[in-house]
Amino acid sequence: MSREGSLEAPTRHPLNWQDEKFYDKEDLFKELERVYDICHGCRRCVSLCHAFPTLFDLVDESDTFEVDGVAKDDYWKVVDHCYLCDLCFLTKCPYVPPHEWDLDFPHVMLRAKAVKFREEGATFRDKLLSSTDTIGKLAGIPVVAGIVNSVNKNSSTRKLIENTLGVDARAKLPEYHSSTLRKRLSKNDSAQGEEAGPTKGKVALFATCYGNYNAPSSGEDLKAVFEHNEIPVTLLEKEQCCGMPKLELGDLEAVAAAKEVNIPAMVKMVDAGWDLVAPVPSCVLMFKQELPLMFPDDADVAKVAEAMFDPFEYLMLRHKLGKLKTDFKQPLGKVAWHVACHQRVQRIGPKTRELLELIPDTSVDTIERCSGHDGTYAVKKEFHDVSMKIARPVAKKVTQSEADHYTSDCVMAAQHISNTLADDGDPEHPISLIRKAYGI
Repeated sequence: MSREGSLEAPTRHPLNWQDEKFYDKEDLFKELERVYDICHGCRRCVSLCHAFPTLFDLVDESDTFEVDGVAKDDYWKVVDHCYLCDLCFLTKCPYVPPHEWDLDFPHVMLRAKAVKFREEGATFRDKLLSSTDTIGKLAGIPVVAGIVNSVNKNSSTRKLIENTLGVDARAKLPEYHSSTLRKRLSKNDSAQGEEAGPTKGKVALFATCYGNYNAPSSGEDLKAVFEHNEIPVTLLEKEQCCGMPKLELGDLEAVAAAKEVNIPAMVKMVDAGWDLVAPVPSCVLMFKQELPLMFPDDADVAKVAEAMFDPFEYLMLRHKLGKLKTDFKQPLGKVAWHVACHQRVQRIGPKTRELLELIPDTSVDTIERCSGHDGTYAVKKEFHDVSMKIARPVAKKVTQSEADHYTSDCVMAAQHISNTLADDGDPEHPISLIRKAYGI
């Protein structure tokens, strides 16, 4: 007898992406139909993103009012709106494994994206937007950085870019810095740390593309906070994009290529006694979850996954054992904290909120809704209006909170919320707020 739902913890199957059957389009469409039919009968995820409303509208507008009435070509419309946030799998769906229906909506969407990428490739725009290292290196050249930043703020040139590339002129784009994070921080490989629980007490920082080229100050703030807590910080010998933008494009071979650069550099540091942290939740999730699911038999990938931490997860693990300083000098008042989807699905709990609440005279309003940004989704012309619609309830909660600060561990999400609020300023990263509270 089938069960209505499951109270058991969700489990994840490895992604069988190297098997040719994974790319069998006929088999894919059978699975899409099965999954869509289950989702149609449930509809719990309707408010998470635009993939589910798209599916349900297709069903409701069909002749049969069932999935069998939806044209197979329209299945792709659902896939296009999924940005693999994983919230449906981890927070809503009652039919995930070990339930017998074995439903993993994000992984079916990822498979569909991979099939489409293998058959059709990607547009120039999508390849460009997902090539974050390449863009960062070019836009980070000293003279070029100023030009790029000026172009991105000019309405006329933005309209031209929209008409030629399909990057929406209304989307807020990040600034580029020629003084990157990896240029600002020095290596400190000989430092010693004090172990506490699962933490070694010294961390190697994976700067991330965004942290390196677009928001280097947040990485500097991370280093300041960690070293204030007597946790030495160093850099990896080398790194490139974690692969998340390529994963969302369905370009799994590019993800594998990035893994071959990053994992050896990370393993070297882990073997030398260092933990790993990254300031962007999506990058942390890539090494904690996505790569282990793509390479389940790779011992080095598993070693990196075990040593990788969200910064606030790390600090709160130390706090449990009395190794976090609470000598905060400046209260923050009220903070509206947007929970980044890729942090939420790490299953670590609201560690950012817990740390912020250690600061005297500081309260936190938690906003657990997706911002609709997804790195590239919100800047694409065909999706920008939808992304703004998704972000509007988040922006409304920020406004209603009348907070002194609003923030998100995902700097791209925070920037999109800022765009929805029509705020010309840049929201502060939570680690920057912690540095401000310490007065360092």
